[in-house]
Amino acid sequence: MKIAVAGVSGRMGQMLVKAVEEADGAELSGAIERPDHAWVGQDLCDLCGMGRGVTVACDAAQGIAGADAVVDFTAPAATVALSRACAEAGVAHVIGTTGLSDEDIAAIDEAGRKIAIVRAGNMSLGVNLLTSLVERVAASLGLDYDIEIFEAHHRHKVDAPSGTALMLGEAAARGRGVDLADVADRARDGMTGEREPGAIGFHAIRGGSIIGEHDVVFAGPGETLTLSHVANDRALFAKGAIRAALWTEGREPGHYDMVDVLGL
Repeated sequence: MKIAVAGVSGRMGQMLVKAVEEADGAELSGAIERPDHAWVGQDLCDLCGMGRGVTVACDAAQGIAGADAVVDFTAPAATVALSRACAEAGVAHVIGTTGLSDEDIAAIDEAGRKIAIVRAGNMSLGVNLLTSLVERVAASLGLDYDIEIFEAHHRHKVDAPSGTALMLGEAAARGRGVDLADVADRARDGMTGEREPGAIGFHAIRGGSIIGEHDVVFAGPGETLTLSHVANDRALFAKGAIRAALWTEGREPGHYDMVDVLGL
């Protein structure tokens, strides 16, 4: 399967290239960067030692030409534009970009009418198992159990809460049969008053080189249940994304997530 990588110069982009080259049944067919980037027009192998014969493109149509799927951990505006290009070219789109707005997701949904799209705030097996567990626990415990989500990432992360934290919050909200937008509490400061019953709280830490840590706390009367995940290697996200790209082969158009890919 021919796979292109967007945002190829970044740490995640290079890990994705490595994951493609190591995956059975996958071949790197294209690489994309923003138009003003120094890598554009150069052979990828000369730049990072991988992807021999692949020239870095600044044009989405050129970068995905001949590809079966493109993997994208970039920025919201770039992801939306790439989704539209993929829909026009009939190329599956695997999205690990976070910080997407409701309008961005609506545009991606529109592209999903023509192509298979897999979008997830986290591509690891462990986090997606955790998401399933959070939904089950939230459905089992009543409103006497307060839900708080803690996440920690490196100092360079630009969005908060993290995409993974929001995935976990959505899972908890589904378990309770509510809309996360109606119950999310993303900031507390000063005299906030008592905690709102049924609220789902979010707390973000940014510092150092933390890859990703997530805790979902169910604090009830007389006991506290905590479900946790710690990422020790970013490569697990890249491997999950390539697994998702391979999964799209022959898939009907639609907007899927990693729960679908992993059969959870």
